[in-house]
Formats: sequence, structure tokens, C-alpha cells
Amino acid sequence: MVFGTAVGSAADTRRIPTIRGGPALESTTDLDLALLVLRAVAGLTLAAHGWNKFFGGGRIPGTGRWFDSIGMRPGRLNAVLAASSEVGAGVLLALGLFNPFAAAGVIGVMVVAGWTVHRANGFFIIKEGWEYVAVLAVMALVSATLGPGAWSLDEALGIADDLSGWTGFWIALLLGVGGGVAQMLVFFRPSKVASGD
Repeated sequence: MVFGTAVGSAADTRRIPTIRGGPALESTTDLDLALLVLRAVAGLTLAAHGWNKFFGGGRIPGTGRWFDSIGMRPGRLNAVLAASSEVGAGVLLALGLFNPFAAAGVIGVMVVAGWTVHRANGFFIIKEGWEYVAVLAVMALVSATLGPGAWSLDEALGIADDLSGWTGFWIALLLGVGGGVAQMLVFFRPSKVASGD
């Protein structure tokens, strides 16, 4: 891929070779399907987590108490922000609408979750590690970089080429990491652990 041209967009008419001499991907069919699946899986997974914060388990009040317990205060506000970000960014990513900005939303949520909840637990998700949040963040960054593909609303609006490649990469990375760090600077107030001196 040449950065600056969205893979699978109308401007990209190349065939994409595969590993080990297999048949080439048709950039207007196979690759667009792969990009759609990538966006849909990452986006709808995140949106489901946001939906669950709104309507599952303890809903916003219970999620707010949990946010308070991990140091994201005020908890109720952060529960609404997290749930709204997850649903909004997830749906936009799945649709391929404003793709790098949607990816930035995914990355921002994953930065906060990774730092506040998962980083102290190692890599593997089985022990509440940061594996899951890293995978979703990287999937979003890949989508922002490659572009959403021809089967996206960005392509229908004619903006896919303008928002992919290095442009998409930097938008998603800088806004995502920056937004996550900014949210933690404003709201993350973990309880002090009493020293055993």
C-alpha cells in the first residue's frame, strides 16, 4: 500500500499479492471484505461493552461505583463518558464513518482501561491483563492507517483517501493517546495505599 491512498478505495486499483504464491487479493472485493470484518469486529465489540454499561448489570449507577473504586472520579460521570465513547466510537468504526476519529475514540478508551485497570495484572486477559485492550487498540490503529475500504461511509462520502495512510495513523494515535491521557489527568485519582512503616 502506498500511504495516502486508502486500500480498496476507488483510487487503489492494484491487486494485493499474498504470501507463498497464493492467489492475489482483489483490492475491490477480498481486501474490502477483510477491512469491513476488521472494523465490524473491533467496533461492535467495543459498542457492546458500552451498551452493557448503559443497560446491563449495574447499569450506569453500578458502573459509576466501579469507576469510583478504581479512582476514576466522579464515577458516574466517567461511566457515562466511557459508555458513550464505547458505543459512539464503536458504531462509527463499524460503519467506517470518520474512520481515524472513530479509531482515536477506541484507542483513547483502551488507553484509560489499560492504565487504570489492566497494566498491573500482566499481559494475559485471563488474569485481567492488558492483552484485550492492546488488541482492540491495534485493530483500530490498523483500520485508521489502511483506511476503511470501499464498503464504508467514508468511501461513500469521498473522504476515505483524505483520512487514511499516515494521516489516519497520526490522527488516531495522537488523538487517541492524547485523549486517554487527558482524561486520566483530569479524572484519575486512585486511593493512596497506606505504607507499612
